[in-house]
Amino acid sequence: MTFTTCFGRLLEMIKIVRDKITIAELKEIAEKMFGNLVKAVVDVEKEVMAVYGELHSDEEATLISNGSKQEALWGINIYPSLEGDKRIEFDSMINLRPSQGNMSRGVDDPKVQIKIREIVDKLITE
Repeated sequence: MTFTTCFGRLLEMIKIVRDKITIAELKEIAEKMFGNLVKAVVDVEKEVMAVYGELHSDEEATLISNGSKQEALWGINIYPSLEGDKRIEFDSMINLRPSQGNMSRGVDDPKVQIKIREIVDKLITE
């Protein structure tokens, strides 16, 4: 198998969540990928998120290829077994954006954090 074929298959697994995804689905993805977490990228303009990527950058690339703007994309980790504010972790290399004033792997702007939480809460259902 060539690198291109392998990479293509990884990108095919990435799912863009536009409506809803269940906790059960997220738990299944977590078990298949990392055990207890799901990497996700949230588009704060389109209010969608990509999941099922091995890397946040893969999910970011998928969203960009579907019309998202890079500056609207933020990487998070979702812990489907946790609740409330503990469910979301703001930690991704794609968040390092000095040009947007984000100097860490987290999401430095509390307003953007709130927007991300609102989108994730809207997309995740029991």
